Formats: sequence, structure tokens, C-alpha cells
Amino acid sequence: MKLMYALWGSRLPEALFAERLRDQLAALGATRLQVNIDDADVAPAQLRLTTYEQPVAAIVSVWIPDEFAAVTGLLSAAADRVTGWVVEERTPIPPPESDNGVRADALAGLALLRIPAGMDRSEWLRRWQDHHTTVAIETQATFGYVQNTVIERLTADARADALVEELFPMAAMTDPHAFYGSGGDDAELGRRLSRMIESTSTFGASTDVDVIPTSRYVYDLTGVRPTE
Repeated sequence: MKLMYALWGSRLPEALFAERLRDQLAALGATRLQVNIDDADVAPAQLRLTTYEQPVAAIVSVWIPDEFAAVTGLLSAAADRVTGWVVEERTPIPPPESDNGVRADALAGLALLRIPAGMDRSEWLRRWQDHHTTVAIETQATFGYVQNTVIERLTADARADALVEELFPMAAMTDPHAFYGSGGDDAELGRRLSRMIESTSTFGASTDVDVIPTSRYVYDLTGVRPTE
């Protein structure tokens, strides 16, 4: 199963990249760890949205068959606040592989989506995954696209129905043409932006959404030999 957590706190960099955390997760049976963190490398990013009193500082993903409560406990000890979910992963564009523990050469944008009031979950999924996915791919310069649908909440205040990760060129932090892949053509940029806004509004992703620019790090834990 894939678990995803939103984290807040000033100690996150040292805690999330510590070898001790990887050892502890491996001891629980985790096979993979992904850290997405809002750090200095993505500080210039212009697209930032938050519904919380403080923006989400990091998103951590852990692949593990069980021991969900133990994972939640480990991450809670590393952060000032944690919310978590069990998710079902779908990869319309599989992200490129990167070396173990090395920052991916990308702006990794994370979005927390919520079903609008009055919309049925099945209809929301249909509008998002069956229709919007194609629009997102055709209107943006993404080279990695992961959709994570929430199937269970791990904490009481976990306010999200899906978490989406999209990888963009680093230039997309400040250049709309790099973000939308419009090649410097202002008319094309306008067309793509309008199409994107129209599509996101059909399933509520234009409001009540968090967008967090991050750096992306992936760790293979299958070879980790936990220390005693």
C-alpha cells in the first residue's frame, strides 16, 4: 500500500533526510520512501495555494504492506503536525527514475484536491480521471504525472480526497510558457490556460485546493539493513 502524509514543522529537513528514519521504516517493512519538500531549490516558484493557516511544508510517501499506525507515529515525531492517507496510485505519465536519494531535476508540484459539496464521488472521479487527465497532459509541460486517490484517512483532520503530483521543468517556477509548454507563443499560452481553468472547474479543482511546489527525493529501502 502507498501512504501519503502532509507535514508541517521547522525540523523537517534534518528529520526526513536522516538515515535513522530510513532504517526505522525499513524495519517496519517499508520498501520505498519519497520525500517532497518545499525548500530553497523551489523557493522562486510562483504557484502556491493553501487552505491551511500555514502552508504544507512537505509531502512524504511510504510504500508498506501494513504497520500504518507505526509509520504515522514515526512521522509525527519528526514534525509539528502530520495528516495522512492511504491512497491508490495511478500514473498517467510515469516520472523518470532518479538515482537513490538524489534530487530529481524537476519542479514537483503537489496538489491536494477535495470533492465539492453536492458532487457524488463517482461523478467527481469520472470528471477528473476520465476527462481532465487528457486536458492536463495536453495543456502543460509535465513529464511526470501521478494521481493518488484517497481510500482511507490515517488521521482525523486529513482534509483531502486526492493528492496529485506533476513534474515540470525547473524553468516553470517563474515562466508560464515553460509551465504550459506554449513555446513562447502568448496566444497559445492563453488558449492552454483557458482550457485548463475550464476543465479544473468541472470537478472543483479551481477552489479549495492546496498547491505545494517541492523538490523530489526517492529512496529504495529494499536494500537497507536496519541497525540494531
